[in-house]
Amino acid sequence: MVVRTYNDELKYLEKISNCCWRIKKGFVDNMNVEGIFYTNETLEKLMFDELKQSCRTQGYGGFLPGMKQIGNVAALPGIVGKSIGLPDVHSGYGFAIGNMAAFDMSNKDAVVSPGGVGFDINCGVRLLRTNLMEKDVAPLKEQLAQCMFDHIPVGVGSKGIIPMTAQNLEEALEMGMDWSLREGYAWADKEHCEEYGRMLQADPGKVSSRAKKRGLPQLGTLGAGNHYAEIQVVDEIYNKFAAKKMGIECKGQVCVMIHCGSRGLGHQVATDALVAMEKAMKRENIKVNDRQLACAKIYSPEGQDYLKGMAAAANYAWVNRSSTTFPCRQAFAKMFGSTLDDLDMFMIYDVSHNIAKVEERFVDGKQKTLLVHRKGSTRAFPPHHPLIPVDYQLTGQPVLIGGTMGTCSYVLTGTQQGMDETYGTTCHGAGRALSRAKSRRNLDYTEVLSALEEKGISIRVASPKLIMEEAPESYKNVTDVVDTCHMAGISKKAIKLRPIAVIKG
Repeated sequence: MVVRTYNDELKYLEKISNCCWRIKKGFVDNMNVEGIFYTNETLEKLMFDELKQSCRTQGYGGFLPGMKQIGNVAALPGIVGKSIGLPDVHSGYGFAIGNMAAFDMSNKDAVVSPGGVGFDINCGVRLLRTNLMEKDVAPLKEQLAQCMFDHIPVGVGSKGIIPMTAQNLEEALEMGMDWSLREGYAWADKEHCEEYGRMLQADPGKVSSRAKKRGLPQLGTLGAGNHYAEIQVVDEIYNKFAAKKMGIECKGQVCVMIHCGSRGLGHQVATDALVAMEKAMKRENIKVNDRQLACAKIYSPEGQDYLKGMAAAANYAWVNRSSTTFPCRQAFAKMFGSTLDDLDMFMIYDVSHNIAKVEERFVDGKQKTLLVHRKGSTRAFPPHHPLIPVDYQLTGQPVLIGGTMGTCSYVLTGTQQGMDETYGTTCHGAGRALSRAKSRRNLDYTEVLSALEEKGISIRVASPKLIMEEAPESYKNVTDVVDTCHMAGISKKAIKLRPIAVIKG
């Protein structure tokens, strides 16, 4: 492989606005479309430093920089429009995390790639409001954090408290949040969940027995890594009308954010599909720039099996978030000696970060049915879109952007410009700046915990030494990411939230 110099690479990159760069064809081999990525000045430096480092080492040292991965995705068969990197984009498996791409389902050669969804299928975030204020919670903050930590299973190897049998699991994989509602673990608020908490094409028969074995004990657990439950306080309101529609009345109001996914079950579904697709690629003679972009034609047996299994794993993730919301609400009711109805802990919204879905779009003036891959990115539909709840028809879809541990989070709203430019997609979080290994080498967990305490943030963790991986220093600044999306017009800021207690694995 010929490795170009950094200056040679720059010839294929063009800044087309204050916050958007174009990746021209030829940046990597076989590009079918161009790429774009969104940045501000700070994020831009991180992206270009990563590219410069890859040139300096005359190879990629086991990883590809995010820009190269955006280019490689642009080379996949059947892609339409552009390969798009959101401001939190960073190197991932196959696709960059924060990379989205759409594939024309009328093209017989168009593909689906598990690398464009990720291993934690339907990793996502939900936000609950309460009618409590910070002054109500402050005296009980430590006790409340401990109560939530006691109620919600967290950490590697944690097991759920929701009674599950093999038959229950089959039903949950098929029904998603409808199962949680039937069993009494969810409120009747699924209209405030993307896809109403259920992908109808799910087929539990396409989920391997190994995946089910991994998933059975883990339903209703946060897991570890970047997953968490946070008690948050409204810090700023940028759009009063949108905030009011979400049940947010004023600064100081208390919310709860829950971030988790499909645990070992989703990971196994992705792993199984990658093995099957490598065989399909040989049979169909599909060529890709990076073997991590293993894929299959959408309508091939392997492609359809993956989409049905992925949908089942997505349903599992929605049940998982419902099953962690249940003990979270119980903890609040216990601490405040109140009923859940009195606390008014309804769900503002639930969004997915790692998912592939069939959506209708106009491409070059023609309506097309697309398979939209969103990896480390969030659906952000505009006002008046038929697939968002009636409550949000005038505001656009709420978009939940979780910050790094101990930093702020945001609620955005979708825009028509985002629909036109990014297929109704925006960022999903801060995005890593340091690898997990580098974070462990460079940071001391006691210092990270002390810094959180100094900010007045109560923290409960199952594995303190894993904290280094999730320290704020390991990530891009979430405010830079959100401000870039706002400035680019692909989503708009509505609410800023700051944490007062964090529960982690």
